[in-house]
Amino acid sequence: RVVINGGRVPTGLDALEWAKQAERLGAGEIVLNSIDADGTRDGYEITLTRMISENVGVPVVASGGAGTPAHLFEVLTEGAADAALIASMVHTGGYTVGGIKEFLRDKGVPVRIE
Repeated sequence: RVVINGGRVPTGLDALEWAKQAERLGAGEIVLNSIDADGTRDGYEITLTRMISENVGVPVVASGGAGTPAHLFEVLTEGAADAALIASMVHTGGYTVGGIKEFLRDKGVPVRIE
């Protein structure tokens, strides 16, 4: 489902249909945030991310729920996300961008060096 105003107002729209419509309207990427996972640091919403990623032709950026590098690995592999936001992991979670990249490289996930 799609909600607005910080997740308080249901729109009655289906998330997959909305993502497809956004692509048809010219969206170059979709930043997908699961309000249920946002801020929990318990992991991304893998099922929703994979469903959207497999059904649109634009990059999908996962958002909401990152707590560990393993969560990032999971959303990039099982969730089929093209990228993911990790703000709380580096701002308050005790991880560094370099450390996260090293973790992902060690798991075989391609990451940018820069």
